[in-house]
Amino acid sequence: MTMADDTLEFDPVCLDHVRLGARPLAVFDIDDVVLQFLVPFEAYLTSLGLRLIPRSFRLHGNILASATEEALPDDEVSALILSFFEAQERWQTPFAEAVEVLHDLARTADVVFLTAMPPVYAIQRRRLLDRLQLDFPLIATESPKGPVVARLHGGRPLPVAFVDDMVRNLSSVGTHVPDCLLLHMMPESEMHRHAPQAEGLALRARDWREAERILAAHFLVD
Repeated sequence: MTMADDTLEFDPVCLDHVRLGARPLAVFDIDDVVLQFLVPFEAYLTSLGLRLIPRSFRLHGNILASATEEALPDDEVSALILSFFEAQERWQTPFAEAVEVLHDLARTADVVFLTAMPPVYAIQRRRLLDRLQLDFPLIATESPKGPVVARLHGGRPLPVAFVDDMVRNLSSVGTHVPDCLLLHMMPESEMHRHAPQAEGLALRARDWREAERILAAHFLVD
């Protein structure tokens, strides 16, 4: 639930490790799209004597000390998010059917992961993804996602799709890659009920099988 501000100056991201073929491109966010984030993060907080309350679609201001019921200061919440990224390999698991669907899609399209997290934690994420047999290229950045997808796609005359749970990221990619199919995908939870919706901006997929059908149709039509 962290996100980059698209008004910030874009910090170039290295894409040299990504090799695309003459095929459609499917770019996926990871947290709460491919891998569960909120559920394991809540379990992580519980292990520390903390709890998350779903008053809004924010982590800051909504994490309490269980013993006192007092909200943690923002700097402590930020530190908790980073410590969770450090420990992610012990907590995060894929959503149902995500691994199977991604491998099915990879038969006809290039799959790339674009995750919004400090690049210093990319090593842990890479190990976790590899253990799950999700060995697709990984880009970890705190920069806005639109310019990254634009550079990655490079204006090729091939279908491109972007899947994310955050409306702000979908909007960023839609602005920078106008011909990109935008797919909004987020889990069902009390907190996600507070999340901005993507009506008029993106299609909605409620699970991985629905996402697969939408992406397959887009790649075939285009």
